[in-house]
Order: sequence, then C-alpha cells, then structure tokens
Amino acid sequence: MTTETVIGSVTGAAPIRRRWIGSEIQDIVLHISVAGGRSFADSVAEGRGEGVESRRNRKMSVIITVAPTGPIASKSDNPSLPTQPLEIADQVAQAYEAGAAVAHLHFRDEHDRPTADLATARRTVEAIAERCPILVQLSTGVGLTVPFEEREALVELRPAMATLNPCTMSFADGEFRNPPKDVRRLAARMRELDVKPELEIYDTGHLDACLRLLDEGLLEPPLQFSIVLGVRGGMSASAENLMTMVRRLPGDAIWQVIAVGRANLELTAIGLSLGGNCRAGLEDTLYLRKGKLADGNRVLVERAARLARDLDRPVASVDEARTLLGLS
Repeated sequence: MTTETVIGSVTGAAPIRRRWIGSEIQDIVLHISVAGGRSFADSVAEGRGEGVESRRNRKMSVIITVAPTGPIASKSDNPSLPTQPLEIADQVAQAYEAGAAVAHLHFRDEHDRPTADLATARRTVEAIAERCPILVQLSTGVGLTVPFEEREALVELRPAMATLNPCTMSFADGEFRNPPKDVRRLAARMRELDVKPELEIYDTGHLDACLRLLDEGLLEPPLQFSIVLGVRGGMSASAENLMTMVRRLPGDAIWQVIAVGRANLELTAIGLSLGGNCRAGLEDTLYLRKGKLADGNRVLVERAARLARDLDRPVASVDEARTLLGLS
C-alpha cells in the first residue's frame, strides 16, 4: 500500500511530500515549483551563484557526520547512548564502517554529566584513533552549565575541526552563553591552531554574526555551516526555514542540516536533495522510527547513507571529506 504525506511547504510553492510503501519510507519527493517552472532546488542553486546544469550534472559526494552522544540525553532515554570514552569510541568506529567520515564529539564525566575535561576528551579521541581514521570534530558547546572558558580550552587538543557557536541564545529552558568577545577570542585561537570552525547556526541572525566574523578576518572561507532546526529557542524544524537559510549562505559555503527530534529524517532528506551534507546519531534523535528506539548510532548512519545513495549521491570517504572540507 502506497501513501503520501505532506511534510512541509514553501510559500508560493507546491507542498513537499513524503512517500511510504507499506511501513517503510521509499523516498522523499521534492516537487516544489517556483516562477518559470524551475524546482526549488534549482532556485536555491541559482540564488547561491551555482549554475543549475552544473548542480544537476555533478553527483556531489555526501559527508556524513556521526553525533553519538550530545549533551542532553541519558541512558534512561535510550540505553544504547554511549557516554564513556570506550563506549563512544566503539560506536564511532561502527559508524565509520557504516559510512561516517566525521565524528562530532561531546564528552561526559563519570556521572554522565557534560564535561570539557581535557583528559576525558584526549582519552576518547585516542581510543577512536586506535579503531578508525575518522575525522574528529570537537563540540565546544559542551553543555549549558559548563563555563565558556572551559569549553574553549578543548581546541588546545588541536582537532581537525571544532564547533564555533556565534551567539548567545535561549536553549529549551536554559541559556546557551556565547558572549561576542569570547566568540571572537575563540575564533582567533582556532585560526592560530588551524582548527576549522563548524559554525552552528540556530537562527537567521546567527548567519549574519558569522559573516561579520568573516569580514573581521577571524574566519577564512570557505565557511562550514551546520543549520540547526528544532531546538526551542532557535528555528523550528520546517522545510521553509531550512530553504530560507540555504538560500542565504555564501555561494562557496559547505553546509549540513541538523534536524533535532521528530523531523530528523524528513529534513535530512530535504537537505540532501538541496546539495547539503548530513548528520546522524543519537545526539539528534533517539529513535529509528516512531515508537522504536535506535539500537546505537550505526543504524542511524546506515539510514543516512542509504538515503544519500537513493538520491544518487555517493557517500564521501574520509579522504574525500578532508578534501571537500579544505582540511590541511
């Protein structure tokens, strides 16, 4: 039995539909018209300075990032959540085998609370390196209760990449503090250490803040963005918000969508269709499908890789990801 469900829409355009066959998702159908009969994906490409034929003719490799832990969920939410160094390392290695080229890492202390402890971070990163050659991206977001000064010290481990959150914001019932002077200091230090910033943008103004840092010489193009949708205090998880943000990105930007919670699968598919990369893992969703907890991170990465291939986009290897991300 085939059914279709409207999962989003764009002002002035046809709805975005999700097609199911039986109980399994087959594909995400993007049939969005704009003036002149072009698809919205073509319109986005033109808006970012990319030729439509160029976008259609090249098969862009997809960089899959695994986010195994995050700062919020606990084992009581999903028993498969890895929190300790060897648990994280084992699941990252499994995700690498499934197609992940980047690991986005948060750390927990012995009581499973978010921590920026350098010894814990170093032990985790070393354990991962013993198991696989995946690229490491450290979160400097860490957790809402961890002071900025402790969070920013993580870049001293000199990972290939680390997050740079440009703005203070409400985050669910808490406050995610990123004071402007501290963000500028961290951006400057990351440039000194040759750590590539992953710019996490939760709202439209966050993009403008990143572009100001670029104008000030604190960032170097091409910029790498993560468009985060679904966090209370930031943009809601809608197709329209994602497409608005993608159209505003610099033409040479590298980007991925991070869809938190129930919209994870649908918005990941839309992001892939628009030429973006994707993130998968228990930080973003604890469920494989409605009512079924994900049995670890591997199954979520496998799903993302399968979706990319179904959209005729090959999954990038670590070496390809290194080149695409402009890492030295």
